[in-house]
Parts: sequence; C-alpha cells; structure tokens
Amino acid sequence: MRRLLQQKGLAGWWTPDTIAKPEVGSILRFGFGPSYFKTMEVIVLTPYSKVEWRCIKALEEWIGTTLTFELEPHQKGCVLLFHHDGWASYSAEFASCSFDWALFFRSLKFFCEKGQGFPYPEFNK
Repeated sequence: MRRLLQQKGLAGWWTPDTIAKPEVGSILRFGFGPSYFKTMEVIVLTPYSKVEWRCIKALEEWIGTTLTFELEPHQKGCVLLFHHDGWASYSAEFASCSFDWALFFRSLKFFCEKGQGFPYPEFNK
C-alpha cells in the first residue's frame, strides 16, 4: 500500500501531476489540468491497513471532506474499502465525484495488476 501512496504510485493511477509524501501531517497536491488542483492533508497513515486524507483545497463541496482507504485481508490478496465522507449534500458534484471515483479505481486495479493505470486525463477512456 505504501508504494501506491507515494508520489510515483499516486501519479500512476490518479493524476500524473502529483506532489506527495506518505507521512502524517504532510500536504498532498493533485493537479487536474492547468488551473485546477486538490490539496489533501494526511491525517491517518497506518501501514498496510489505513490511510485517511482531509481535503483542504478543491471545489468548495470537497473542502473538509475525508477520503479513507482501508485494506482488509482476503484469500486472493486484499480488498480495498474506500469512503469519501463529509459531503454537505447529495449534489451534482457528489454524483459526478462518485462516478469518477469508479473510473479511478478501475485505473488503480490496472495499476496494481499490470503496472499501468489510466490516470487523469485518460481515466474516462
């Protein structure tokens, strides 16, 4: 899991424009195009089991939300449980985000299994 949360790993499945350091308290930056980026603070980092980020800069609806990645052992490896919590309402942005996460997790699956994901902007092709 640590490799997936380092800068190179995140760039391989989410967005190539990634600045990240896997340490509690560190600030992560993810660029999506020339003028939009998301900034996350690492608030939990439990090796091989849980990572939690708090969004501190992005579209207004994202700010203050938390993104949690948890791994559970499985006979074939592990299962990833993901939560994106703290939304004020079920808005159009929430729906769009839910759809996009599905595409990014498809990218993550390919990255883990084949070594090559479909990060932004290729994630929806």
